[in-house]
Amino acid sequence: MATERALTIFDVYDRFMKGKKTTEDDWDYNIIPTNASALKAKYKLNFGKNIIPEDKSTMNNLFQAGLEMLVTTGFFNSDVKRVMHVTESEVMEGIKKTPKYLCLGEGRDTARFYPRKGNSSVKPIIQGGPTGAPVSEDIFVQVMQSYAQEAVVDTLVNGVMATIEGQPATTNTPYEIRAMMAEVRAVNEAKIRAGRPNMAI
Repeated sequence: MATERALTIFDVYDRFMKGKKTTEDDWDYNIIPTNASALKAKYKLNFGKNIIPEDKSTMNNLFQAGLEMLVTTGFFNSDVKRVMHVTESEVMEGIKKTPKYLCLGEGRDTARFYPRKGNSSVKPIIQGGPTGAPVSEDIFVQVMQSYAQEAVVDTLVNGVMATIEGQPATTNTPYEIRAMMAEVRAVNEAKIRAGRPNMAI
């Protein structure tokens, strides 16, 4: 079988612009739940109290349902209000080309992400931080430092500054940009204080 050419950003853009128009509400409250329910019934997916499947049959059915969901439902772009589709062979080719591992950070602060399966002997990567939650600017560095200095934490996920120089960091205003730049500086300062300057964010 011929190898699929990787989709470029231009391919994706063109597919979205030619895609079917829909609304975000219809996508969220009609298309997604309707298709998911149909595939759940088709593949007889019923986890009961065991929300993480352990038997191969259920795992395979879950994968097939997810693959069919992706191919038949597509991706919704909220900016252009259109849906883009991919083929099953494009999805499978993308899976084949997925990197075997990912390295983030540098030196002794390098975190290596490897694929993990059930009951894996590979330890999970631990990401620490407020993960997008608002944090006061006056304690931002200290909060991020408290995560960075924990030896079990491999990478950081920063919070967001609720204010910048006392001004609300309102979306789509210059203060949002200033707050984002201040967040980056503050996280870097926190990593230096914790003695882990090359830790990934």
